[in-house]
Amino acid sequence: MFHAPNAFQRATLPPGTRESEPRRPAPARTPEAPAAVAVADRPASAAPAKTAPAAPAKKRDAYFDNAKYLAIVLVAVAHSWAPVMDGSRAARAVWMVTYTFHMPAFIIISGYFSRSFDLSPAKVKRLITGVAVPYIVFEVAYSLFRRYANDSPDVAISLLEPWYLTWFLAALFIWRLTTPIWRNLRHPLAISLGVAALASFAPSVGDDFDLPRVLQLLPFFVLGLQLKPEHFQLVRRREVRLLALPLFAGAAVFAYWAAPRMQLGWFLRDSSAQDMHAPWWSGAVMTLALFGCATLLTIGFLSWVPRRHMWFTVLGAGTICGYLLHGFLVKGADYFGVFDRNEWLASPVGLVVVSVVAAAGVTLLCTPPVRRLMRCVTEPDMNWAFRRDAAKV
Repeated sequence: MFHAPNAFQRATLPPGTRESEPRRPAPARTPEAPAAVAVADRPASAAPAKTAPAAPAKKRDAYFDNAKYLAIVLVAVAHSWAPVMDGSRAARAVWMVTYTFHMPAFIIISGYFSRSFDLSPAKVKRLITGVAVPYIVFEVAYSLFRRYANDSPDVAISLLEPWYLTWFLAALFIWRLTTPIWRNLRHPLAISLGVAALASFAPSVGDDFDLPRVLQLLPFFVLGLQLKPEHFQLVRRREVRLLALPLFAGAAVFAYWAAPRMQLGWFLRDSSAQDMHAPWWSGAVMTLALFGCATLLTIGFLSWVPRRHMWFTVLGAGTICGYLLHGFLVKGADYFGVFDRNEWLASPVGLVVVSVVAAAGVTLLCTPPVRRLMRCVTEPDMNWAFRRDAAKV
């Protein structure tokens, strides 16, 4: 995105000096002041030595910023459907298709950009300031929001029980800490699928840090760790885009059939099979089946993500703000009775209105001004809390 002067280039002669004229011998350099003499010997027209240019900043990839923005829009829209989709089989089906892949797509991209994570001081600092600190701040903020906006004075502030959106930050913290393990295993994806299957029929795992969901979604993060740039080149081929169309059509038809027959808890991935009153073995079956479906739908989704710079590309850098803040809009509308007082929002036209409003809201929350405003929370400068070797990021 940046010609250093040639060190061996001959300096130009001063004005009025002809090359035929003999040069005066240079004075002998004394060991007492070599640097000063060297400066005095420099021709009058020679420029002082220039320092090497700083290394250019790493350029952002428009494709991934586009993918992150589009994925976060799907997340916000799907969250907004929850209060109004009960009476519509079609809306329930679309919700099921969306929930199958929208967070897996986001997690795969997160895993892909976590490939270089190690336990070096600089990386640990970024993990704490970029994940742990926002988790603490927003977990407290959402707890207070529930307490006062929903008139629930008994709501406790607990950093061990993520609520609504904050589970992703807790999960990302755990996943990144374990990255060196997955990078050194011979068959990491197979092992992570085994862990996810075990978590799906182990109700004794407990709810601390939403561990069932952390473990059941782990394979998508591990899959992202295994991906290389050439894999995304394959995904963006024209043949893949064409195959994605019947894939999504088939998924929509199947979801419409399954909408009244399947529990939505399978798509949330936060409960065991026994918690949903299903046979224990069905947890492992559904874990593998949903992983396959989510991977295929994610490939289809990524194949249609624009590669070039779009009007919304800049918003991809602010998706963490859109993700963490849109919950206040969705839950606030629910707490203040917007959905209860406007039953027409459950109609097809209402669902479209809800979707457009949710998409517009999360788009505004991803804009650069909001990102700058929230930087003190999402990207805090905490050099004062770290040793010098960690502060040099």
